[in-house]
Amino acid sequence: MTTVLLLRHGQTIANAEGVLAGWTPGVDLDDLGREQSEVAAQRLRDVNIAAVLTSPLERCRQTADAVMNLHRADLPLHTEPSLAECRYGDWSGQQLEVLAKDSLWELIQTHPSGVTFPGGEAIADMQSRALSAIRKWNRKLGDTTYVVVTHGDVIKAVIADALGMHLDMFQRLRIDPGSISAVQYSEERAYVARVNDSGGDLASFSASRRRTRRRNDGTFGGESGD
Repeated sequence: MTTVLLLRHGQTIANAEGVLAGWTPGVDLDDLGREQSEVAAQRLRDVNIAAVLTSPLERCRQTADAVMNLHRADLPLHTEPSLAECRYGDWSGQQLEVLAKDSLWELIQTHPSGVTFPGGEAIADMQSRALSAIRKWNRKLGDTTYVVVTHGDVIKAVIADALGMHLDMFQRLRIDPGSISAVQYSEERAYVARVNDSGGDLASFSASRRRTRRRNDGTFGGESGD
């Protein structure tokens, strides 16, 4: 079984100011975001992980660096463009309170599978590329545990797929900055083990410990501004 630990980057200035950052360059973690990243890194410190994957955007790379700093020197770090934020096009860099007045906003909340951002990407295409990346790395890394540092909407899209939820329901999921979600993939299906978890022990997700037993018990929502 392959375990994917999905870590949302820490809070940015854009998050705090209610700005939809998207692919806007130079969006860094703020003081709280750096603290959230350090807390997540501490939680992952004792987890036996095989690799760290990160979105190429600065806020994710900074969060990934916090994780890498507390792990072994030879831990692989891979940049995966397919796990980057949805391309919000003309909406990037705008205030969420302004965007909420646009007629497209309600459609994003109720029927996101049919939305393509003006000058940007379809939400369904974002989900498709993210899932393709997860499946690719599951095949590469095999029966192990790895960390993916990415964005709220990407994580929601991956979890929705694992739950068998239609993309139109992914707004029912909440993914906070610095939170960790866990999805385990077997040959038969995916199991969602944790969602939006900001506390608690993660050691049980270490692959070397998990192999001793078999268990089968297995954002763009207006608030994230990711």
